[in-house]
Amino acid sequence: MPSPKSSRRAFLATAGAVASASVMRLAPARGADAPAAAAPSAVDRLNLGVQMYSLRGYKVDEALAHARDLGFKFVEFYPGMYPINSDAAAIAAMKKKLDDLGLKISAHGVNGFGADAAANRKVFEFAKAAGVRTLTADPLPESFASLDELVKEFDIRIAIHNHGPAHRYNKAIDVLRAIEKYDQRIGACADLGHFVRSGERPVEVIRLLKGRLYGVHLKDFADMADKTKGVILGEGHVSVPAVMGALVAVDFPADGALSIEYEENPKNPLDDIRRCAEIARAAIAKV
Repeated sequence: MPSPKSSRRAFLATAGAVASASVMRLAPARGADAPAAAAPSAVDRLNLGVQMYSLRGYKVDEALAHARDLGFKFVEFYPGMYPINSDAAAIAAMKKKLDDLGLKISAHGVNGFGADAAANRKVFEFAKAAGVRTLTADPLPESFASLDELVKEFDIRIAIHNHGPAHRYNKAIDVLRAIEKYDQRIGACADLGHFVRSGERPVEVIRLLKGRLYGVHLKDFADMADKTKGVILGEGHVSVPAVMGALVAVDFPADGALSIEYEENPKNPLDDIRRCAEIARAAIAKV
């Protein structure tokens, strides 16, 4: 990281401005007498789901049933529960399971990408077949030329996931530096808990990533430090109402992946996940 604080602030301001400017859209022309379309409510725009890693202590069928029973409509799979080498029959079977439970896939990951363009393509082919709109990712720097072509060809997003201190995408600015030269569909999945561990404020991260933010992992930690304990959402350093307000302010996409991710107590996490979801839903309802 650049060391002088003044340089970092200047870079952050510039990067934020670039990210904001890059997502401006021209409104379609409307007749003078046509009524303005009502803005969708936060409840309609912020589609809360769960990262299935939170339910990793269960077999996939049981985990999906728990997700449904916890009131989620969206699930973000991880490769251990939905492998990217699934064949056509396995993908069809998973689609049926989801349909039967009234669930939809919001994203899949975290997936690794490297210099092997053919291997990268296989992940996108899986995503297309499975109906995945966003691939959360931990791409190596040498993967970006390949990913830039693949997101254009498949119209599937890459959302770079941060993993906290010592990771290549430790800070939000590290993500912005990595993606600035590439297609708009290469963006970020902001794990708010890991950003807390990296000493960053979740609301500031969301604002900085405006226009390139396609996923959020709602996770919280007790301390803004590398070694710390996971806590119920809102009991650490994540202000849940402020986060939801920020997501609305930056126009977080309705088809983005907004996922509760609770990593504690994997053998019996249901009550804790339910509490996290209640807190998130209450905050969404008040935006």
